[in-house]
Amino acid sequence: MARRYDCGDPTDRKTGLREAASAVRRGELVVLPTDTVYGIGADAFNAEAVGDLLEAKGRGRNMPTPVLVGSPNTLHGLVTDLSEQAWELVDAFWPGALTLVARHQPSLTWDLGETHGTVAVRMPLHPVAIELLNDFGPMAVSSANLTGHPSPQDCDAAQEMLGDSVSVYLDGGPTPAAVPSSIVDVTGKVPVLLRAGALTAEQLREVVPDLEVAN
Repeated sequence: MARRYDCGDPTDRKTGLREAASAVRRGELVVLPTDTVYGIGADAFNAEAVGDLLEAKGRGRNMPTPVLVGSPNTLHGLVTDLSEQAWELVDAFWPGALTLVARHQPSLTWDLGETHGTVAVRMPLHPVAIELLNDFGPMAVSSANLTGHPSPQDCDAAQEMLGDSVSVYLDGGPTPAAVPSSIVDVTGKVPVLLRAGALTAEQLREVVPDLEVAN
């Protein structure tokens, strides 16, 4: 049966974070709050756990799972050929609602779905998420909803959809907004905005003026 912890209570938060990290190490799924919506997470390097995550959402491998990190320094071990413009975006908007699509290190043995050699990576601006990520390490995290349903802004909505497919729910209260992160592809010479979300093209162009917008 799924366990749920109130992260507004210091004791419950400490226990919940410990239990969540242990669950992920066992290859189980957890739900955690972020600065956009609630996410369902698994060990990014456990292919079976990532498969369980996709199955819990009713999502195919053609929609690979993003990876959340607790520090920009983690990027050095995950991605390769990150441009100066990409680092400028990281400096300006991390932690926050910016997801970068970059080429992952070819030596990494993970299976996030059909990524074609890339990974979508983000550092969320939420203390509970960051604490879990810094304890465990990079996690595969997708919005904690059934595919086709609205992304949840509170733990109740996530638990109603995902039920006992998740081992641990970390309840951090309502998220600030239901707006997803903005996604920028930094695999080419010019950054390309794939999805405008919490950050607009205008905001991003203040940092990288030559940003293009995908059709």
